[in-house]
Amino acid sequence: MDQKQLEEKIIQNYQGEEKMMILVFAQWCINHDLNPEELYLRAYPHQAKNIALKEAMELAVSKDEAGEIGDETLLGVLSLFGNDDLAFVVTEEIAKMKPRK
Repeated sequence: MDQKQLEEKIIQNYQGEEKMMILVFAQWCINHDLNPEELYLRAYPHQAKNIALKEAMELAVSKDEAGEIGDETLLGVLSLFGNDDLAFVVTEEIAKMKPRK
């Protein structure tokens, strides 16, 4: 495998992992009755429609069919990809869900 092929393989792996991160985000939102597109838009108001998010939403299942995705799991995945703005919006939503003491 030459350098160019190696670079292409690394890029393909990253893109595949990024799609998985987006799917985890979308499913977490669905599991909590939140609209993934609205949260994404709050985090990134100047970005055009996210095609990968739309594709992930098509792959996501109803919350009745889905397994649980922990809040910390989602925040960790977002952090791995440097989605700090989206993690901030998710953290705000998590705070709204927590019962006040």
